[in-house]
Amino acid sequence: MKEIIGFSHLSLTYQTAEGETPALSDVSFSVREGEFVSLIGPSGCGKSTLLSLAAGLIEPTGGCVSAPARREIGYMLQRDCLFDWLTIRKNVLLGPEIRRERTRGAAEYADRLLRTYGLWEFRDRYPPQLSGGMRQRAALIRTLAVRPSLLLLDEAFSALDYQTRLAVADDIAAIIRREGKTALMVTHDIGEAVSMSDRVIVLTHRPGTVKAIYPIRWALGRGSPLENREQEEFRGYFNRIWRDIDVHV
Repeated sequence: MKEIIGFSHLSLTYQTAEGETPALSDVSFSVREGEFVSLIGPSGCGKSTLLSLAAGLIEPTGGCVSAPARREIGYMLQRDCLFDWLTIRKNVLLGPEIRRERTRGAAEYADRLLRTYGLWEFRDRYPPQLSGGMRQRAALIRTLAVRPSLLLLDEAFSALDYQTRLAVADDIAAIIRREGKTALMVTHDIGEAVSMSDRVIVLTHRPGTVKAIYPIRWALGRGSPLENREQEEFRGYFNRIWRDIDVHV
């Protein structure tokens, strides 16, 4: 599989009124085509900053990022950021419209996504009329509508209650895999990272650097995130990553 995004000896230092603040130090890893990779680590270790670097929103002070062009990257945030005054279908088609690519083919592709993932009958509803889980599904479909080669997910489920979060993570993982997308996800939730990912990358305390990389392999084969949580290996991965994060420091 080819590499979709790579970080090579990446460093980032912020300039503040008090002086220089190192955020990331010598970060190196890559994500291959079709992979689902999660970043996890202590608060403030630079996880979301790595996504901003991947998206080209900020520039590193050292090292380099090899990433797709911005227009090939889809970014999904904590909040769904749907516009309440637009219908679900119009929200989904917003990306192609902004890019002036709202062709018949783009509309047909968006409609296929809405049909395939259970939102077609809600296409003329407005975001406040949908549940939190359905809104997140709509937000992902909107992200997919511009046909990105790389998805960046920044705590994409953290605004949901626990039960909804589990169900939505199941839905989102299934959609991403079915559509054959590459994903890099930031999360604080170890269980979420283990159950959804092909690899989990653990970062150290600030300045963040790579502490460990865990390939996630299931003896019974990859199931859905909910099914993976029931597999025997889940607890072992969870405990090892928990120890690596070292939350007491």
